[in-house]
Amino acid sequence: MTVCVCTFKRPHLLLRSLQGIARQRTAYEFSYSIVVADNDVEQSAAAVVRSFCDTTGFEVTYCVEPEQNIALVRNKALSAASGEFIAFIDDDEIPPDDWLAQLYNACRRLGCDGVLGPVISHFDSPPPDWVTLGRFFVRPDHPTGYKLRWTECRTGNVLFRRSILNGNSEPFRPQFSTAGEDLDFFRRMIDNDRVFRWCREAPVYEVVPLSRCTWRFLSRRALLRGSNFTKHPSGRLRHILKSIAAIPAYALLLPVLLVVNRPMCLRYFFKSLDHIARVLSFAGIPLVKKREATQ
Repeated sequence: MTVCVCTFKRPHLLLRSLQGIARQRTAYEFSYSIVVADNDVEQSAAAVVRSFCDTTGFEVTYCVEPEQNIALVRNKALSAASGEFIAFIDDDEIPPDDWLAQLYNACRRLGCDGVLGPVISHFDSPPPDWVTLGRFFVRPDHPTGYKLRWTECRTGNVLFRRSILNGNSEPFRPQFSTAGEDLDFFRRMIDNDRVFRWCREAPVYEVVPLSRCTWRFLSRRALLRGSNFTKHPSGRLRHILKSIAAIPAYALLLPVLLVVNRPMCLRYFFKSLDHIARVLSFAGIPLVKKREATQ
C-alpha cells in the first residue's frame, strides 16, 4: 500500500508526520511506501524529505505540483502511488504506531471500499479558553463499522482500495481548488455504490497551531466553506433554502447566547458566516476564493 502525504508550505509539520508514518507496526501483514506531494513551486518540503530519508533509511517518492490547487496535488500523489490500498494523511497529522494496521484490518474485516478514522486535535501550547469551551476543533466520532454519508467523509485520515479509482482519470476535480475536493470525491464514489465505514481504533492527531485559534482564522474558514458550497451539485436548492432560513434565526439567537453562553454564541456566529457565504456564493458572489496558509 501507499501512504500519501500532501504538504502545503509546512515543512516543520511534515517531518513529524513522516516520523509517525515510519514507526508503523505492520506485523508483516503488509508493506507500505510513502509519497510526498509538495504543493509549493519552491519545493519547500524537499530538504525535509531528504533529511528524513537519510536519517531513517526510508525511501520516499517526492513529487511537486507547482499550481496552488489542493485537488491537483492530491491527484499528483495518486499518480505516484502503488499497491492495492492507498491511505491519505495530512502533513499536520501524527499517526500512532498501529494506525495503518488498524485501518487495513478494519477495511478487510468490514468488507468495505474504504475506512476513515478520527482526527483528534493536538495543541503544542494551550489554546484560549473560548476555543476549548466552544469545541471549535473537536470533530465528530462514530462507532466502528458506522456507514458514512459523503458529508461525513474527509481525506485527513482514510484508507481505501485502489480499485475504486479504476476508470477515473481525475479522482479529485480541479474546480475544488481551495477546499471541498474530498467531499466531492466521496460524494461521487458513494453515488457509484462505494461504501466507506468508520474505524474508531485508528485516530490521528492534528497539530493545531495557535495561529488557527483566532476569530479571524475561524471566520475565514467558515466563509471559505460556504463559498465552496455551489460547487457541489447535490441538493443545492434544499441547502440554500436552509441557509436562507438559518440566517435570520441565528440573528435572533446570537444576542441571547451572548448573555447565557458565549462559547456557544461564537459557534453560531461562525455557522451564520457559513450560511451567509452560501447564499452569496449561490448569487455569484463568493466571499473567499483562496485558502489561507497557517503555520
